[in-house]
Amino acid sequence: MSEIAGELARVREAFDKPTLRLLDRKWAPFVLAVFKSAFSRDRRSVQADRLHSQVDAYLADLRSVGSEVPGKNGRALCVQWMNDLWLYRETGEVGEEQYSLTSHALEALLLVDSLSQDRALISESRLTTIVDSVRHRATQATPDREARIRRLDQEIAEKTAERGRLQGGGEIATATDEQMHEGYANLVDLIMQLPSDFKRVEESVAAMHRQIVSDFRGEERPIGEVLDEYLAKTDALMSATAEGRAFEGAFTLLRDDALLSDVKNDLEAILDHPFAARLTTAERRTFLGTVGLIRKGIDDVLTQRNGLTTTLREHIVNHDVVKDRELERLLREINKELAVWMETAGPRSTVTAELMPGILDVEHLRERFYDPLNHRPPPDLEDVSEYAPEPPSLDEMRRQGGPMLERMRDALVTFRGTGDAASVGAAFNGLEPALRRPVEILGMLQIATQVDALGRAHQVESFETVRPDGSRRTFSVPRIILNDDETAALAALNYGSDHD
Repeated sequence: MSEIAGELARVREAFDKPTLRLLDRKWAPFVLAVFKSAFSRDRRSVQADRLHSQVDAYLADLRSVGSEVPGKNGRALCVQWMNDLWLYRETGEVGEEQYSLTSHALEALLLVDSLSQDRALISESRLTTIVDSVRHRATQATPDREARIRRLDQEIAEKTAERGRLQGGGEIATATDEQMHEGYANLVDLIMQLPSDFKRVEESVAAMHRQIVSDFRGEERPIGEVLDEYLAKTDALMSATAEGRAFEGAFTLLRDDALLSDVKNDLEAILDHPFAARLTTAERRTFLGTVGLIRKGIDDVLTQRNGLTTTLREHIVNHDVVKDRELERLLREINKELAVWMETAGPRSTVTAELMPGILDVEHLRERFYDPLNHRPPPDLEDVSEYAPEPPSLDEMRRQGGPMLERMRDALVTFRGTGDAASVGAAFNGLEPALRRPVEILGMLQIATQVDALGRAHQVESFETVRPDGSRRTFSVPRIILNDDETAALAALNYGSDHD
């Protein structure tokens, strides 16, 4: 591959990273302006719904002054920026969702800030910082003992001479306002890079966390091998990535409280110089907050690392030895599918899931093994016909049947009674015993209903019944008296409408 082809490949790879993709988009100025307005060094995370509302307000303000803005609403834009790796959404301490800027977005903001400042990038302060750093690293890199001693002796001699000059009343050379301002700008430039540096370490640990969780879900190896590997990862947690190794080196220096206290005093001393009168209140506050920024970055990284350590510990403690059971495998598959679904699901997306599994529609569930004896034919029935009782006669079956309506209507039509003796009960009590079964009372009431005669009954009368076995019983039944029209209607039912 030629040199230009290799450079082109490296440049394309750089442009594929989220930082340059953000700067290369059409709406890059709008996105960066929103990030700069919604987030700050003191406000590193914003509640999700609040950020959606803020972006909607920014869109409305820009439209009102005629600026061209994206056509989506605040919620859709935040989701898009999250998918582009410019925003990171997580659950806060109180359980609410919140957004924070990723290291890629912080780097883009830092680059835009550096380009928008009108100052010289080459200054005495910056060159001095480079020279001092080179001298210090060169001393550390020299394996020759005598060379190191010569360097240290030279530094001691220089500092001893300066101390003696000052002690003897020599003039103190105070830095000019311009020199102090250049040094201040150089410090601010270095300090502004800290948030993105800390964020990269935090994202690196979070990526390791996701990888380990994914490995847990898809683990198929013996438990002893799994524990050995992940315990080794725990021991080398921060040394597994370049960011982690860099943080470990810085953490050794930054966890020195006495050093941080000296840094805070030095910052205050810098602001006591007359040049600081040109700084705004916000710039002074931001500069003095450097130690707090460092402590906050360390806490965020340690919190992320503690979360990973907790995941490892919980997996080791709660890991089920009988992991090959069908239920556990099914749950692991569900967790894997849920992780895939969460990559594209919205913040309020839901999945309908039953708390208990549904009932299987199975016609038959076998409970026993096959037994050939179960399929033998049953034994032949014994012939007991000689013990069977005599069958009832037709007359006996008729006497046990329902009411004989036709004979009841005929009895009511042909009955001739006068006064109170003309009631249906009187007609019933005058019938032969075979027609006075208790069931015939129901037949009489049905007949009266057919000619609408039952509605006039306001009194009761006694019906003397005779059962098929000859026993008698009296029933109280509504008293019904049929008039001529009703009697004629009954006759028509039995004999036809031409009967006289």
